[in-house]
Amino acid sequence: MENMKNFFRTLFDNNHRSRTVSYLIVIIGYAVIELMLRTGNLSSMFQSLLVPVTCYIVAALGLNLNVGVSGELNLGQAGFMSLGAFTGVCLSGVLAPVISNGIIRLILAIVLGALVASLFGFLIGIPVLKLQGDYLAIVTLAFGEIIKSLVNNLFIGFDQNGMQFSFVENKLNLAPGGKALISGPMGATGTQRISTFTIGIILVLIALTIIYNIIYSRSGRAIQACRDNRIAAESVGIHVANTKMLAFVISAALAGAAGALYGLNYSTLVPAKFDFNLSILVLVYVVLGGLGNMTGTIFSTIILVLLPELLRGLRDYRMLIYAVVLIVMMILSNNEKVKELLAKARQSLPFGRTKEVEE
Repeated sequence: MENMKNFFRTLFDNNHRSRTVSYLIVIIGYAVIELMLRTGNLSSMFQSLLVPVTCYIVAALGLNLNVGVSGELNLGQAGFMSLGAFTGVCLSGVLAPVISNGIIRLILAIVLGALVASLFGFLIGIPVLKLQGDYLAIVTLAFGEIIKSLVNNLFIGFDQNGMQFSFVENKLNLAPGGKALISGPMGATGTQRISTFTIGIILVLIALTIIYNIIYSRSGRAIQACRDNRIAAESVGIHVANTKMLAFVISAALAGAAGALYGLNYSTLVPAKFDFNLSILVLVYVVLGGLGNMTGTIFSTIILVLLPELLRGLRDYRMLIYAVVLIVMMILSNNEKVKELLAKARQSLPFGRTKEVEE
């Protein structure tokens, strides 16, 4: 009995409470939704949103590591998602004749999408992370638009002779039986839909594990030190550039993984989907949920993705109500009295008052 009490005290101590709550929310939510699916109590509209919600959660968690923990305003998350999405679509299309198992292809696509996005994140981060504040936001925004423009003019196909690339329309000389994977502005068409909600939940749990392990590690403390006071961090021997690069690359990798899962959830995917508006939308999820607060990011993403669909029956007033709800939620989340009530609620939890680890 004493061992069980010690286990729960450890589970809900200062360094574990936030991550435990995040894991429980994801696992319980998955169990409830699976039960609703098996009993036929979930409409087809909400079923179609299950995979996109997990994709947005992973992308928002990665951005929160960059914006909330590292303190760098990144507006290029849509660009990294685009890299992951079209990389995953191409890999899945190439492997389809060889690997019939969709789950294996999906996992490989997610891994490759994360690797490609992290590579571009590293290359972009070398010049970009020398900037700060608004300048960093503008450059990352420009990067996202460049990626969208490149994919919008990219043609990729494959046949028995291998892969073919071109930036000129109708210049792919595919042999009979060959397949076009990306067709410029038309994007990826005829993609086999292999994404699943279960893989999406697993990806969310992996993202949480990576982020929390970083936050509560020596590297995480160094990242937060650089965010709070760059000069003081340098004075104690922290390499600021490398520290910020770590957060930037991991954020890009998670966005790439989310993009691969997202891209393989649709038979048709156009580059215009990953525009500036998507980067701002993911940033809204992060800010509304709380900078550095991963649990809040999960809640805010779910609410803001589902809310427009819940209000669809109101037609012309749908987006107006959505905007009003967004403003009210933002005001309440920054209200001192609301914060005091939440603090009192935390103090009343079973194992006494704990130090807040996420702001």
